Amino acid sequence: MPHDLVHLTAGGVSLVLDCRGAALPAVVHWGAALGPLDEAALTALADADVAPVAPNEMDEPVRLALLPEPHRGWTGRPGLAGHRDGHDWAPAFTVTALDVTDTTLTAHAVDTTAGLAVRLTVEMLDSGLVRARAAVTNTAAGVYTVDDLTVAMPIPSGAREILDFAGRWGKERTPQRRELVVGTHQREGRKGRTGADAATVLTVGEPGFGFAHGRVWGVHTAWSGNHRHHAERLSTGRQVVGGGELLLPGEVRLGRDESYEGPWVYFAHGDGLDDQARRFHRWLRSRPQHPSSPRPVTINVWEAVYFDHDLARLVDLAERAAALGVERYVLDDGWFRGRRDDHAGLGDWYVDEDVWPDGLGPLVDRVRALGMQFGLWFEPEMVNEDSDLARAHPEWFMQADGRLPVRSRDQQVLDLAIPEAYEYVLERMTAIIGEYGVDAVKWDHNRDLVDAGFPGGGAAVHEQTLATYRLMATLGQRFPSLEIESCSSGGARVDLGVIEHTSRVWVSDDIDPLERQHMHRWTQQLLPPEMLGAHVASGRNHTTGRVHDLAFRAGTALVGHLGIEWDLARASPAESAELAEWIALYREVRGLLHGGDLVRSDETDPSRLVYGSVAPDRRSAVFFLASTGRSDVSGTGRVTFRDLDPDAEYRVDPVVIGDGHGLVRPPWWSGERVFRGRVLGTVGLQPPLMPADCVVPFRVTAV
Repeated sequence: MPHDLVHLTAGGVSLVLDCRGAALPAVVHWGAALGPLDEAALTALADADVAPVAPNEMDEPVRLALLPEPHRGWTGRPGLAGHRDGHDWAPAFTVTALDVTDTTLTAHAVDTTAGLAVRLTVEMLDSGLVRARAAVTNTAAGVYTVDDLTVAMPIPSGAREILDFAGRWGKERTPQRRELVVGTHQREGRKGRTGADAATVLTVGEPGFGFAHGRVWGVHTAWSGNHRHHAERLSTGRQVVGGGELLLPGEVRLGRDESYEGPWVYFAHGDGLDDQARRFHRWLRSRPQHPSSPRPVTINVWEAVYFDHDLARLVDLAERAAALGVERYVLDDGWFRGRRDDHAGLGDWYVDEDVWPDGLGPLVDRVRALGMQFGLWFEPEMVNEDSDLARAHPEWFMQADGRLPVRSRDQQVLDLAIPEAYEYVLERMTAIIGEYGVDAVKWDHNRDLVDAGFPGGGAAVHEQTLATYRLMATLGQRFPSLEIESCSSGGARVDLGVIEHTSRVWVSDDIDPLERQHMHRWTQQLLPPEMLGAHVASGRNHTTGRVHDLAFRAGTALVGHLGIEWDLARASPAESAELAEWIALYREVRGLLHGGDLVRSDETDPSRLVYGSVAPDRRSAVFFLASTGRSDVSGTGRVTFRDLDPDAEYRVDPVVIGDGHGLVRPPWWSGERVFRGRVLGTVGLQPPLMPADCVVPFRVTAV
């Protein structure tokens, strides 16, 4: 073989792969960068990784490949599970070719007895992320059914604490921790979409790891349909993290020479959670399709008007928004035929002539005249049974065994794998987007896929997911400047698969700032803030009923892609003036917020959060101090601002917009407020006394 040992390195991370003996590549090391290693050093490292054989184990040391192989003695989760009518279920692959570059290794392997070939690709990205995927091809007669295709990476024995996420509608990405014990910690997503309760990033680290300390190793499956993440510890002490698509029974059946390729699975190492998150952010920002223009201040009219679409009211809302500095106006659900509530009309993508006798043109023209972009809501994958589309084509519903699935929101799922259904949706969206020059689409997906099958019988989530990606990609080709927001009952489709086609996610339908403080904090473990839809809510929140002042609502929404979800006609003149100040602040600092390095502090007091963004050159930063409750002590201790240049001097400027909202300022606020970076990061500053549910930004600038 031309390459026995391969060392890929970037971004402070090394990946060493053992390809000796025509076996599938195995990971010798994944973690901190090792520096230059010659062939002798790599060989010594690989030899030192071989463990002695313990009593009652296989006679040869178990070799764990990226695609784990039971035939080599691995008793954990296998990489490939499948069969040919009960046969060829235990493949043994031999590598026939290796393609290696400075960043990528691709292994081609076959099992001539089982009639299978695999292609395994692993890539080191510039940020230090590693991603891998596998493909399997049936090379023999008969149908080969693929049940599972999982890639996995080993993690050190010292990584014994798991962090992943749970959640539900309106409370997405709730962190949960547990010990990694012998057995498998498996998170399955069976909703046909990523899910509000998705693991998102499943991380295993040194016990007690935090944002700034403790080595961590994490996995993310970049797929918007059914999926798996897992962490596993065997009785031998070997540990892995892995992931892949979760295939429903019979969903992938390969005829001769047909192939199935699993999604990219991303592996993220870091010294602390912030280091891990930054690897995702830096890679996402490096892609050519990442939004490069400043993220426009957005107003979405949903919570202002719901289904009450009245031209005069919507124009008034546009005029009020433009006067405040809003740059994009999004018309939400309710503009198409028969859509006076959420029980009817989905699928009938024609402007409702009864509500809009002159079409959307009068509104769009006024929005554009005010200098704003225009966005529009769609839910392309769904259909109401009470719709013209459903009455004309009931055979386009996803269903199992000829029976309709249980309703959700009075919706069924439109099977986009049916060519005629796909072409209908593509034509309708193309016509509407083209006619009105739509700049942005809020792409919703408001129900789980239950009994999601083709009308003829077979399971169909895999094909539906691919069809959705293809629809998004085709619209992107037809309208190169179009931006798509992934909204799925709020935050139920947040993954790196859909992000290949979208520029923004709607974090949650709940925009209560107290809830959003935590949801923004943890969604950033995967996505940078410029991709998080973060809106200023109404004074009384429509989801939780809580009442918050404008400073907390706006200050919370500042960290993200800022928007408004509020009937501005109900805002007082003082509130409008204050909101304009917050918008002006966002427009001043969004370049820093959306291009800097994420910083989150490990706080011991649960009633406060400290977080921010530091410019890559360390010359400027924005930090936020948020009070999310009442502490059991009157003073919560000094606040530190981490990751600044320790030898530079910085001016710290608190930003208070409005009447101060009950803040009791410390004496240093009235001084010169210049401190060395080492002091700010190590000793810190006394914070103001703050009421519950309050946030204060601090602009930090090198002098």
